[in-house]
Amino acid sequence: MESIFTTLASRLEAFRNADLYPVISSEFCAGRDPFEIFCAVAEGGAKVVQIREKNWNKGAIHRLACQCREVANSFGVLIIIDDHVDVALSAHADGVHLGQEDLPVREALRIAPELLVGSSTHNLAEIEEAQRAGTGYLNIGPIFATQTKTVGMPPLGTDFLKELMPHVTVPFSVMGGIKARHIAELSSLGARHIAMVTEITQAPDPAEKVRELRKLFVH
Repeated sequence: MESIFTTLASRLEAFRNADLYPVISSEFCAGRDPFEIFCAVAEGGAKVVQIREKNWNKGAIHRLACQCREVANSFGVLIIIDDHVDVALSAHADGVHLGQEDLPVREALRIAPELLVGSSTHNLAEIEEAQRAGTGYLNIGPIFATQTKTVGMPPLGTDFLKELMPHVTVPFSVMGGIKARHIAELSSLGARHIAMVTEITQAPDPAEKVRELRKLFVH
C-alpha cells in the first residue's frame, strides 16, 4: 500500500505541522508488539512516527512498516524508517532517518528524491554539513542523558541547544532523555518537534500518553 503523502513537498508540510515525534523500538515496548504501540500513538494524535529497530533484519523491519502503512494512512501519519533507505522505499514509508555512520544524505536523496531524509546531528559542524547536503530535517541531541541509544558523548543541554538554533535553517527535532517535564521549556525555546521513546512506548496507555504530552507544547 502506498502512502497518502506522495511527494517530498507534502511530506515536508506534514512534518512541519507535527509536534510530538514518537520513536518505536521493540526493546522498549514493555513486552508489547511494536505494531500495537504504533496503532496506539497514531490513535493518540501523533503525526510522525519513527520505526527504529537496530537489532532486526531488514525483512522484519519491512514487514512491520508495511503492516503500519494502512493505519498511518487512516490517521495521516508519516512513517520514518531508521537507517535503511531501501526498506523505506520498498515499504512505501515517507522518510528515512540517517545517523552519522549511515548512508550520506546526498546519496540517499540521489536514490530516493521524494523521501523525507532526516539526519542525526550532535554539534554545529554536523548540522551545517547535513544542511549543505540537503537534509529535509535535523535531529539534534542528545539533549539530556539517555539510556535508549549509545552516542558516546555527554548530553548537549538546553544552553548549547540555544547556541545551535540560530544556525539551523531546516525543520528540526530534539531527542535524548526528554520527559514530560521538559516539553514546555523545549517548545518555548523553539523546538517544535520533540522525539521521545520510553516516555511513550513504555506507558501503560500510549495513546493517552500521546494526548497528554501533546497538550504540553507551547504554541
